[in-house]
Amino acid sequence: MTLTTQRDREGVDMKWRAAAVASLSLLVAPLAHADPTTGPSVSNAPPASVTLDDIRSVSPALERYARQTVQEDLWKRPDLTARDRSIVTVAALIARNQTADLQRSLELALDSGVKPGEISEIITHLAFYSGWSNALSAVTSAKAVFARRGIGVDQLPSASPQPLPLNESAEAQRATRNQESFGAVSPGVLQYTTDLLFKDLWLRPDLAPRDRSLVTVSALIAAGQVAQIPYHLNRAMDNGLTKGQASEVLTHLAFYAGWPNVFSALPVVKGVFEGRPS
Repeated sequence: MTLTTQRDREGVDMKWRAAAVASLSLLVAPLAHADPTTGPSVSNAPPASVTLDDIRSVSPALERYARQTVQEDLWKRPDLTARDRSIVTVAALIARNQTADLQRSLELALDSGVKPGEISEIITHLAFYSGWSNALSAVTSAKAVFARRGIGVDQLPSASPQPLPLNESAEAQRATRNQESFGAVSPGVLQYTTDLLFKDLWLRPDLAPRDRSLVTVSALIAAGQVAQIPYHLNRAMDNGLTKGQASEVLTHLAFYAGWPNVFSALPVVKGVFEGRPS
């Protein structure tokens, strides 16, 4: 490793740690500022955050968990990189339409190495997996973050890029299974599933297949959609997500989506792990 590369990496690490402290990840949400005489102001300035002192004034226990568990422990666990944790967090917040902390999480994601184009693709992807309105709510948060950072449309993926290669055999098998099971129930859903999702959305090149799967699995767990986990977790692991990383996604989401959603997912994930070759 060259000295320049080492310094660059140290700079990114210091920048990420500063952003993590500022955001407190899960538990520190932005406060809105308003002029009592003119009403809410609209600004590209970063939203103010609840401080540890603010939390302590309401719940000393919550402040301790925010500082010791989330900030000083969870985000430093080694099985997921800060970049992966940011992707999981952003996906969970969008899936649950919890935009209060989304701007801070997007800032942290950018500081952790997630590219603007990847954030754009995460929002686009989740329009289909978490609903159109959730994605549009995320657009508002991302627009403010992009404006603060001078990120223009020229830095974002095109509407119709050259797609990744399609695995014709795997897609034919998937489409056949769905047709046999649900062809008589809703032909329209199956048509869009094939033509729009698996022959278009999943082939967009500006979010790697492994990361696209990570977004999908995180959103499904966060939203409590356990029935869809087996297919997408197997796909994620086929795309390069390791068993250890998938396990740590559950640990991370326990804080961001709540213990009940994660415990509902645990037996399903266990079944996927046990059903895969060693």
